[in-house]
Amino acid sequence: MIKSAGIALLLGGGMALGGAAAVPAHAAPAGGLAAELDAILRDGRLQGAAVGVTVRDAGTGETLYDRDAGAPRTPASNNKLQTAAAAFGILGPGYRFRTTVRVKGGDLYLTGTGDTTMRAAEYDRLAAAVAAKGITRIRGDLVADDTWFDARRTPADWDPADLQYAYAAQTSALTVSPNDDFDAGSVEISLAPAAREGRPLRVGLTPRTDVVKIDNKAVTGAPGSASTLAVDRSNGGNTIVVTGSHPAGAAPTSVLRTVEEPALYAADVFRRALRAHGVRVAGATERGRTPADARTVAARTSMPLSRLAVPFLKLSNNVMAETLVKAIGRETRGEGSWEAGLPAVTAELRRLGVDASQVTMTDGSGLSRGNRTTAAQLGTLLRNVRKRPWFPAWYAALPIAGQPGPMTGGTLANRMRGTAAAGNVHAKTGTLTGVTALSGYVRDPGGRTLVFSSVFNGYSGGAPKDIEDRIAVRLATGDDAARTALSRMGRTDGGDLEPTWLAGRLP
Repeated sequence: MIKSAGIALLLGGGMALGGAAAVPAHAAPAGGLAAELDAILRDGRLQGAAVGVTVRDAGTGETLYDRDAGAPRTPASNNKLQTAAAAFGILGPGYRFRTTVRVKGGDLYLTGTGDTTMRAAEYDRLAAAVAAKGITRIRGDLVADDTWFDARRTPADWDPADLQYAYAAQTSALTVSPNDDFDAGSVEISLAPAAREGRPLRVGLTPRTDVVKIDNKAVTGAPGSASTLAVDRSNGGNTIVVTGSHPAGAAPTSVLRTVEEPALYAADVFRRALRAHGVRVAGATERGRTPADARTVAARTSMPLSRLAVPFLKLSNNVMAETLVKAIGRETRGEGSWEAGLPAVTAELRRLGVDASQVTMTDGSGLSRGNRTTAAQLGTLLRNVRKRPWFPAWYAALPIAGQPGPMTGGTLANRMRGTAAAGNVHAKTGTLTGVTALSGYVRDPGGRTLVFSSVFNGYSGGAPKDIEDRIAVRLATGDDAARTALSRMGRTDGGDLEPTWLAGRLP
């Protein structure tokens, strides 16, 4: 979890960019919209905060509202809008990751290119395909080849305290997801009380793997007692320590924790699948590079980027973001690294009409506090991608306000329900301690599509998501209806992380 309460605020005057008529900072066109958005932004939680808001007509580009939209802000997961646009533009909506199994000289090579959708079931199907070729014994080693990407697993400026949690998992060309949300590089730890008080807690792993070791110090507590469970993995090791108690008769629970060196984790899951299909590996499991002339015996391709964008954006999946940056680096410069990928992302943003001088990216996901962009540039990006042939896939992948289901409403599933924004607003959320953002599309009562971006840094208290929602609802409802809708919306203070990042974290 992000511990630091403060952030560096970069303040400055701004002009709305991207070719539309500009409005000076802290000014807005006269009229009902400007007055009502100004009133929303006078909320006391924003006193002293760095606020950036823009509203534009998606068709004409006219700026309808601007509040310091040209000033740099920390975007949190709104950074993913930039990464996603670059991925669609550079890799293409049909881009797929490929995992192969090859043989040479008695060794079996498992080779990845960054597929975050590889679960135990996918490795099982690969193992079945190997067995179907009549292979029953590997005399040599099982070699995990993750060299498609470089060996750096996380961006340098991520908080070390975050690295055991699934939202900050390691990026690798060869990895495993424990669930259908594709939390790659993590393992699920199940925790269930024993039948009697004082007995050890029952602990399990999904998928099963010998790479991760469990040090279970937790016990079953008295019926009705409070759960005091803690599950921790120290950076640099794969021992997960479970402490505390969980009451007898209580429902089981589970958490996700990251794994060091996901390639060896993937190879272990694959080796187990091979054994289940009657294929024995005599040698060790190790990392290495696949010979160019090795013979392919099995392969699996991922879903295309057009479909992968749904869990990526709706669930705000950080590992997918970083994987796409490295894939872009590999595609453009032959090097799967942040150093190669991030400049290519910035160059693609420039081709999309974004003023790249206003954008600093130190990762692809937005978990880094070194990222900077402006509400104006996010608005420009949102408007200009509408002209791209891949825009329908992009638009469908954004969270939809008030719509249930992780793959429909995503991080907006529980927001703006019962308002004109529900089913209307398609937008990307963003949350870090002291940072909240919402940027996307909304139709006004006349059917006009608007692009909007609101980015708040340095507010007081929890993330004021309701302020973002009030802006979006006002855009969706118009003058008179907005007053009624907004009067029903109470104040809320959100947590410090994206809702989907909290999955698998104990209270």
